[in-house]
Amino acid sequence: MAFSEFRPLDDKSLIEYIKAVPALSSILGNNFSDLSVKEVGDGNLNFVFILLNSSGSLVIKQALPYVRCIGESWPMTKERAYFESMALKEESRLCPEHVPQVYHFDRTMSLIAMRYIESPHIILRKGSIAGIEYPLLAEHMADFMAKTLFFTSLLFRTTADHKRDVGEYCGNVELCRLTEQVVFSDPYKVSEYNRWTSPHLDSDVEAVREDNLLKLEVAELKSKFCERAQALYMEIYTLVL
Repeated sequence: MAFSEFRPLDDKSLIEYIKAVPALSSILGNNFSDLSVKEVGDGNLNFVFILLNSSGSLVIKQALPYVRCIGESWPMTKERAYFESMALKEESRLCPEHVPQVYHFDRTMSLIAMRYIESPHIILRKGSIAGIEYPLLAEHMADFMAKTLFFTSLLFRTTADHKRDVGEYCGNVELCRLTEQVVFSDPYKVSEYNRWTSPHLDSDVEAVREDNLLKLEVAELKSKFCERAQALYMEIYTLVL
């Protein structure tokens, strides 16, 4: 099966893709007889597959050309996978103890292959909801953020290097625009994508839309988000490490 142009993957076609990429099939010991493939993406945008067998494991993340939770009516560039892979590789270089290793990136397929963080590790959000305490969380997060922010800032880098990378990431327009719309614009006005429990919250929604002081504060936050580039994704996705 050729993968010379983009196609969304499923369990079967993903296995064919892995077989065609020696760097990935070798991680699984070139053993597909006992391979388990599970799609676990619970986010808004991407497919996420976990591949496990007796020889190894992988996580495959594929960006779709639309917002997954909405459908094809809301197009979204696949190029976001390129920027995410670049960010992960740089963050892994700066703080390898807290960032999963990227094994492979395919720009045509908008696909990232990375290390699978094995059980008993779980998504931090789920652990927090379950009331699990993580005594090292603050220390590990501080370490990751300090290294990522300092070593990509003008406190450490030359102006030329900094401007070069800012220019490269300026191409990540659509994903930033999604955050601008969903976080900093739509909640404060009438929008087709807004949802709330009606009529119970109608008065609260109206209060938000009419609160000019709140909208001024949000506008200032939006300005910071749009104009003060930093080397952190808006949401810091973490696993318990």
